[in-house]
Amino acid sequence: MDAPLELLTSGGRRRRNRQWPDEVKARIVSETLRPGATVGEVAARHGLKANHVCSWRTLARNGKLVLPAPEDAVEFATLMVAPVVGDVTSAEPVASAGPEVVVGSVAIRLEPGASAARIASVVHALLAAS
Repeated sequence: MDAPLELLTSGGRRRRNRQWPDEVKARIVSETLRPGATVGEVAARHGLKANHVCSWRTLARNGKLVLPAPEDAVEFATLMVAPVVGDVTSAEPVASAGPEVVVGSVAIRLEPGASAARIASVVHALLAAS
């Protein structure tokens, strides 16, 4: 008995890696940073695997992917004014119990235990104002 001969060609359907522009990657990563969003749901919405989006988030965290400015660029931070204690002209920095953000001649001292989100919101507000 003769068996039928089948010939498989390589011209069929091949998996091809898509090239994503940095602007699109950045927009997708910024969607994952919104409150309540998960990497998995954002990835699924764009037809991606979650680990792919996570690698883009790592690029953004390492400064290799620039994220767009937040849609709600205006943010407010609580400002508490305290009297100046000691010599202001001394070269030694004043000890702070919490994080301190310095931009030019402006120093903002946050409450002890300030979250990363709070610090980021203050930095974004400062950058938007400058």
